[in-house]
Amino acid sequence: MCLVLWAYEQHPRYRLVLAANRDEFYARPSAPAHWWPEAPDVLAGRDLEASGTWLGISRRGRLALVTNYREPDRRATGRRSRGLLPRDFLQGNEPPEAYLKRVLAEGTAYNGFNLLVGDPETLAYGSNRNDGVEVLAPGLYGLSNHLLGTRWPKVSRGLERFEQILKTDAIDPEVLLTLLADRTPAPDKALPKTGLGYEWERRLSAIFVVTSLYGTRSSTVILWERKGALTFVERTFGTGGRPLETRYYRVSCMGT
Repeated sequence: MCLVLWAYEQHPRYRLVLAANRDEFYARPSAPAHWWPEAPDVLAGRDLEASGTWLGISRRGRLALVTNYREPDRRATGRRSRGLLPRDFLQGNEPPEAYLKRVLAEGTAYNGFNLLVGDPETLAYGSNRNDGVEVLAPGLYGLSNHLLGTRWPKVSRGLERFEQILKTDAIDPEVLLTLLADRTPAPDKALPKTGLGYEWERRLSAIFVVTSLYGTRSSTVILWERKGALTFVERTFGTGGRPLETRYYRVSCMGT
């Protein structure tokens, strides 16, 4: 997951509005969002290599997502899959803050990550590249592959358009999917310097990423209404950003 925009308690109709792109190597096998047979109340995609997920929700009103922390010089092999973190939260019962404190205490077992977890009462964020757990106040947020609050160009560009969309009463998921489909790279002078070199920094600076081996694999929109109903839309993509399918789910969250 390489870009997440969300509005928490900022809209009169929706408790949460979230739009996210997952970027991954095309060769890594994945399944699109579906109800998991072994955990029937969980709706999420599935990483078929390590059995985790990048983003999901549950009928109990639990939500979890993870983004990698970009640091090519510190990435190590043999560590636990970061996709297990949202998976375990979605299937468990631990409150968000307690869960984050526990997994961050074991943070060295993973490469760098950002983790967002929530339930009907609390939304919380943590990273094993930062100290502490942040219980989020109502607000507008953007997250990519650095710490929450880091305004990489794609985060700033996305939030500007996201804020305009939030001014509408009933939000059309297609409008958010169009935002997530923006392939415009950042200006050279605004590119972050994370150790990947100019060409990769430029390619990865777009909201929607396309390269020969790596790119945006799915775009997800979540609209969680104050009355409890939740709309979950996922559009998946193949090599070169080719659209594959769009899945729509309407969920009643029992936790609300």
